[in-house]
Amino acid sequence: MKLAFVVQRYGANIAGGSEGHCRELAERLASRHAITVLTTCATDYVTWENASPAGRSVENGVDILRFPVAHPRRMRAFAEISDEVFDRPAPRERQVEWFRENGPATPALLDHLRAHGHEFDLVLFWTFRYYHSYFGLPLVHQRAILVPTAEEDAAIDLDTLGEFFDTPAGYLFMTPEERDLVSKRALHPLPASAVVGIGIEPALVGNTPRAPLDLLDIPTSYLLYLGRVDKNKGCDALLDNFQEYASSRPDVTLVLAGPAKMQIPEHPQIRALGYVSDEVRSALLAHASALVVPSPYESLSIVLLEAWNHGVPALVNGQCKVLAGQVRRANGGLYYMFPAEFDEAADYLLTQHDERATLGRQGLAYIEREYRWPTVLARVEDLMQQVYQARVPASGDRWGCSASGSPRSPRTRPRSADTPAGRSVPNRRPDRR
Repeated sequence: MKLAFVVQRYGANIAGGSEGHCRELAERLASRHAITVLTTCATDYVTWENASPAGRSVENGVDILRFPVAHPRRMRAFAEISDEVFDRPAPRERQVEWFRENGPATPALLDHLRAHGHEFDLVLFWTFRYYHSYFGLPLVHQRAILVPTAEEDAAIDLDTLGEFFDTPAGYLFMTPEERDLVSKRALHPLPASAVVGIGIEPALVGNTPRAPLDLLDIPTSYLLYLGRVDKNKGCDALLDNFQEYASSRPDVTLVLAGPAKMQIPEHPQIRALGYVSDEVRSALLAHASALVVPSPYESLSIVLLEAWNHGVPALVNGQCKVLAGQVRRANGGLYYMFPAEFDEAADYLLTQHDERATLGRQGLAYIEREYRWPTVLARVEDLMQQVYQARVPASGDRWGCSASGSPRSPRTRPRSADTPAGRSVPNRRPDRR
């Protein structure tokens, strides 16, 4: 098939989860399909400043067409409209304006979809909350598949999303919890969908050298947090919990690996490493006693899958339904709801060596069943074929787009409740992105 992948940023140097998911699929499907990635010139998800040249290029066998961002994110305007739409009921037009201010504003990408969208068999959009998806998907709705990467944050409750979530011809979800979340926000039953997750390459379990950790003087037993150290990722609560926990346990260490977006307290049992090399990152994952994932909002925790890929159990924030669901399905760790449970679960994972190893093995077995690339790609291919075969010739623009680029309500409902369901795998505020 001829496919378009539409995503806010693209490239091997882009660290975002949805961007990485898009790139991995594009590179792995490029040998089977003609894929063009439609993206922006931005590399920074906060400012949306143009950084890459506009136009066509090829990376790892994938054709890429980049469009300039019309203007960087207007920080003050975005903060003000975020306050308006999330702190009190706001009219629909102001909610639509939030998507415009969230960006990245790329009217040239929308123009390209209007002119050339019909040339693609299917158009896949990553992440519901951004300009290119909210305003672009309705332009090609009959051939559109949405990869929403939805989380339980305030943005998912915007009233205007009910109509938007009724628009795609198909969905790819990261977890069953994400599918359920979007289903509850849509006005009608969802069309064809599949829970696909992301593919994970096998790790060398038991064969990763510890030498890089010895050079950093990392102790043999430690809890690991891996990723952006940020309040929006629950790191403020994690650090508060850990300091209280460590006050009576002088032999426990928390290692933080990732860029810091908040102040990290000076503490002898907290090791903040900042950015680390791939070699150190792999060693940290392979030799951790447990991975800690404190985030309250996730559509899928990739780092959790990576820990299980190394046979390492996890301790996760149970208030996040996605994290708790992942741990339950894998039986690969524990979750906590409040600080006392954090203490008890951490003690268990640090002291019960046999049970900890069993949880890690069960997590690895779950990865083998559900997250190897052949399995994931087969799910994606099945869903794309289902949507492609169900597509009907356009009989007028049922949703359309106003001259200003904002979606209009569909005049007729594109689906009924008996639309075949896609195959699924079994068992704040927004972060200003």
